Amino acid sequence: KADSLIIGGGMCFTFLAAQGLSVGSSLLEEGMVDTCRKLLDTYADVLHLPVDIVVAEKFAADSPPETVSCDAIPDDKMGLDIGPESVKRFAALLSNAKTVFWNGPMGVFEFPAFSAGTKGVAEAIIAATGKGGFSVVGGGDSAAAVRQLGLPDDGFSHISTGGGASLEYLEGKTLPGISVLES
Repeated sequence: KADSLIIGGGMCFTFLAAQGLSVGSSLLEEGMVDTCRKLLDTYADVLHLPVDIVVAEKFAADSPPETVSCDAIPDDKMGLDIGPESVKRFAALLSNAKTVFWNGPMGVFEFPAFSAGTKGVAEAIIAATGKGGFSVVGGGDSAAAVRQLGLPDDGFSHISTGGGASLEYLEGKTLPGISVLES
């Protein structure tokens, strides 16, 4: 159960394609477009997608970034980060959150030109945590982003490299390591 589900990073392009938008040469899971369409139809009031994307011609640190609207991604470019308007929108959603579970960066944070989305969303989570919210960073990439972007570990309630396992735990599955401790 969630009041809001923010979708950024590589996953957002399959959702944008499900809305009938062109995603250029961005990461896309063609086989999941119908599933994303159904999720958008069912949970339109809960799912939040980017409104702008930082694109480039190639996946490279030195590729010049350009910010475009989600409905104007050029065919010859790929999305590598969420844009500044998306960061503002997502930060507003997170501003009064009581519980935040973050799994996955908003962009290719390893490249400075494509790290602002991840940093902006992480800072919003830190702010919500500072107001008394509970935040979990789940996944190796998210944990690496916290450290690489110079964000304080203690700005989050908990950081785990077990992203997939964390999601399975939230899903209600029994995790082998936890079941051993419970016996």
